[in-house]
Amino acid sequence: MSRRRFFVDEVRNGQASIAGEEAKHLTRVLRVEKGERYEISDNSNVYLAEVSLAHKGEVVFEVVEELPLKPKIVPVTLVVALFKFDHLEWLIEKATELGVACILPVIAIRSERGLDQAAPKRIERWRRIGLEASQQSRRDVLPEIELPIKFAELLKRQAALRLLLDETAGPEHAMLRSLPDVLPEDVLVALGPEGGWTDGEREQFILAGWKAVSLGSQILRAETAGIAALAILQAGLLGK
Repeated sequence: MSRRRFFVDEVRNGQASIAGEEAKHLTRVLRVEKGERYEISDNSNVYLAEVSLAHKGEVVFEVVEELPLKPKIVPVTLVVALFKFDHLEWLIEKATELGVACILPVIAIRSERGLDQAAPKRIERWRRIGLEASQQSRRDVLPEIELPIKFAELLKRQAALRLLLDETAGPEHAMLRSLPDVLPEDVLVALGPEGGWTDGEREQFILAGWKAVSLGSQILRAETAGIAALAILQAGLLGK
């Protein structure tokens, strides 16, 4: 039987709790009651737990047993050039469902003016979206959602494989054909803003050692391109 999964701050002495607004949501909306069993994760391990207290201000869980974790997948960091927040929030939700390890916003030249200033005020909302999508998709751990960084800082980020999604890359740079037979231990995938990367940004990526890849001849929306790239990587579609 598939059980709901909730994330808790910690499990201590076989017990965990959720308080505040989240507890209200569990008891009033999800109708969590004493004696029911759910899965909980402390963002490291997963447990089967029984509710010992269900109050609008607090829900307490007693651990029954530790559960096996899902097989580990290659951690992918999705670098997202800031674009409209409603589209970005949809991407955060779907990328979380697809198993993204980290979402790293970056300020690109073609990012809409003002988004970099507004983004820090949205970070908690974005993390909340990641939490809810993680619970829905029964992830073992939450994705990291970082504060936006400048483009120059991004170029310094290291990974075993760094991919630049580039609509100007030709068919010879198709993503499937460009991937190694076995993915390395960590992957960075850079997704441009609405309007794409500038020629100058592309040049800097390549000089810094990033590999330009194409998702085909169609021009995709930024959020669609991100989902397509993650689906290719995480499904292990490595055929040449």
